[in-house]
Amino acid sequence: MTGEPEPAPATDEALEERLSRPSAEVCATLARQPGDVLVLGAGGKMGPSLARMASRALDELGHFHRVIAVARFSDAAAAHALAADGIETIRCDLADRAAVAALPGAANIVFMAGQKFGTTAEPSATWAANVLVPAIVAERYAGSRIVAFSTGNVYPLVPRTGRGSREDDAPAPAGEYAISCLGRERMFEHVSRGRGTPVTIVRLNYAVDLRYGVLVDIARRIVRREPVDVTMGWFNVLWQGDANAQALRCLDHATSPPLVINLTGPETLSVRSVAERLGELLGQAPEITGREADDALLSDASRARGLFGAPSVPADRLIEWVATWVAGGGKALERPTKFEVRDGRF
Repeated sequence: MTGEPEPAPATDEALEERLSRPSAEVCATLARQPGDVLVLGAGGKMGPSLARMASRALDELGHFHRVIAVARFSDAAAAHALAADGIETIRCDLADRAAVAALPGAANIVFMAGQKFGTTAEPSATWAANVLVPAIVAERYAGSRIVAFSTGNVYPLVPRTGRGSREDDAPAPAGEYAISCLGRERMFEHVSRGRGTPVTIVRLNYAVDLRYGVLVDIARRIVRREPVDVTMGWFNVLWQGDANAQALRCLDHATSPPLVINLTGPETLSVRSVAERLGELLGQAPEITGREADDALLSDASRARGLFGAPSVPADRLIEWVATWVAGGGKALERPTKFEVRDGRF
């Protein structure tokens, strides 16, 4: 070991490998929690790499359990890429009770489905995705172990000078997206309490791949010479590979009633400072607009760090990786996070 920092992934293939690389601890979790892993909502930003990580961990263990990725898969290429990696894929509308009933059973469920953007235009569709679907899934898999993704948006904005929101703080969601996400949590909690289903509810904000995420949004605005709004002046992030690993390790901690856990990085980052650092790395001074409010959407992930340790990629290295990727013309998913939204209207 040289102690040299790990270089930024330079290609899509290298990035996918790094995002899905299982740690020894992930392998140990899947050894302790044997059985198939069913990833519901696997067609989104995180689902493919999480499914690959689970599959690679099972391969390393020499287990023959399946990883099954379930989604609408409107992008057929995503399903084909997963299948090429030995992951079974099933196209399914999770709002269709009969279709969900026909899905295979599995000991371990990772629920990642949901809708955020478009809520303001069609709130009923968001409620169906974020409340009805979880109710259907929780009933169908009441006999399984479940890790259910949620969001830090269920918390209120908190003073940036204090601690972030903790799991035992009362939720205070703003806007229909966040309220419906709390509804998602309540559906899993209801079945967990009533049926004894072991569940971990994961409140994530924000995962960062090099192709999307808050850091990418800021970097791309800088290179496009667009203003960076600092009104929502502070944020937390977590390397998506660490988010994948910690989510899978949450299978070890599923309980009835559910364990709630925040997943994010330990740093409270300043939008202004990050923009200035990215500007240095990209050779382009950022244009700053707005003035920092005194509060922001911030989470305290001390519980996760106590269970899983520090993230493998700290924020300063992740900022450098994003700058390298964007400067090199790396692919972007064109899915802005809208991190600057303060009223919950997505």
